[in-house]
Amino acid sequence: MSGPGEVSTFVTHLECGLTSERYPADTLHNLSRGGKPLIVRYDLAALKQAASKETLLYRAPDMWRYREFLPVRRSENVVSLGECITPLIDAPRIAKRLGGGQILVKEEGRLPTGSFKARGLAMAVSMAKELGVRRIAMPTAGNAGAALAAYCTRADIESYVFCPDDAPEVTVNETALLGGNVYRVNGIITDLGPIIEGGREPMGWFNLSTLKEPYRVEGKKTMGLELAEQLGWELPDVIFYPTGGGTGLIGMWKAFDELEAIGWIGSKRPRMVAVQSRTCAPIVRAMEQGTEFAVPWNGGHTSVPGLRVPFTVGDFLILRVLRESKGFGVAIDDDEVEPARAEFGAGEGIHLCPEGAATYLAYKMALADGRVSKTDRVVLFNCATGLKYPMPAVSRTLNRHAPIDYRAL
Repeated sequence: MSGPGEVSTFVTHLECGLTSERYPADTLHNLSRGGKPLIVRYDLAALKQAASKETLLYRAPDMWRYREFLPVRRSENVVSLGECITPLIDAPRIAKRLGGGQILVKEEGRLPTGSFKARGLAMAVSMAKELGVRRIAMPTAGNAGAALAAYCTRADIESYVFCPDDAPEVTVNETALLGGNVYRVNGIITDLGPIIEGGREPMGWFNLSTLKEPYRVEGKKTMGLELAEQLGWELPDVIFYPTGGGTGLIGMWKAFDELEAIGWIGSKRPRMVAVQSRTCAPIVRAMEQGTEFAVPWNGGHTSVPGLRVPFTVGDFLILRVLRESKGFGVAIDDDEVEPARAEFGAGEGIHLCPEGAATYLAYKMALADGRVSKTDRVVLFNCATGLKYPMPAVSRTLNRHAPIDYRAL
């Protein structure tokens, strides 16, 4: 039973994602002793007794409806800006044009700060608050920094955000607007880690880098829980996911495992597909080479901001998900992203961000080469609102003082 101010949570311990070495819950952690991500584990037998699909029918349509699956113990520590259930939007015209199966777009741009980063940062900041953190630092390619700033401001926690100097202007400015101390740095995202580590003692901040703490995965896990519920507890055939740090792939796979363990879904799993850029594809290369770990990509510049991650500490976890799911990796060409974005917008009225357009490109490639069948139902993750990114300028004008040739419009 939960006492006053508590929510039902079933966390038992944390464990190293590589060695399964156990660590205590309710204690502040970064990586394991072996330098690998820590994974949150639950008493799933107790969770099964406490929650049911029917209880969800009476809960608010937000991320926190899955509270039994989440790690926050005391309700006053939940830091929320209204994390809604994001829609699954059908794309029948493009599906028909391509001759494939059903295409569903998971529209994550509806979340606070306009991207799926809100899920992970809402959870991580809530847990930071619960564990007494007062100052946080993090590197970002853009959207994560804005989400961190927003949730830290909401939680009365100080935030420091470091981004590459070519990060999107909109998200850098958004981070500052939402209360973050943001700095542009001359380098790529993997160059920023030493800055954060160097400031740990003099600044006393907690490092919230991707997968360097256990709870962003738990926030991203809600994408898998939502998908299952939205599809009547029947998972899709294939999920295409834009992969930088890969937290969402790891989180969704974890959600599916937990749902099966409590009997809410069967053993069917979607094939998980990591989408990267040809100019920054460490996971795709590792899949092709059959290695357990990914070699850091040299340089790694790409025009798709969320894919600009040459190395992730969770590489082996991502690769494990792809292999267990019988999935694969796809590397797209940067110069095809904006045409794909325009094609999808004009074809379906759905405004993809560049990373979302990359998943559409990857689907077309996989459909053409047979890795995805013409009957597969696929989900494309549109991880942010397209409004944050540059759009083609409109040059056509109309002079209202002159005669208008309507047939020429």
